[in-house]
Amino acid sequence: MQESTDATLLEQIIKAFVDEPEKVTVERKVDEMGVLLLVKLDEKDAGLVIGKAGSTIMALRKIMGVIGMKANARYNIKLDVPEKKGARPPRH
Repeated sequence: MQESTDATLLEQIIKAFVDEPEKVTVERKVDEMGVLLLVKLDEKDAGLVIGKAGSTIMALRKIMGVIGMKANARYNIKLDVPEKKGARPPRH
């Protein structure tokens, strides 16, 4: 797949089902580990992209995995969600 076409595809898929599509961007980085697609989105849309028990993000990762097989590349998706002001830190 051509450079950034994969990022554009992922961005279009995510924009199709989030509430704030204008805030969605996908940044593509390539290193020795493969291709990292960094998805930036609104904090309110994070739950939609992750899905119940992570089902949506797993499906997106499978789609990109299939694309990666054809392009002979390993894809990883990382969500970059801004923290809410005044939010509690995560429990450990």
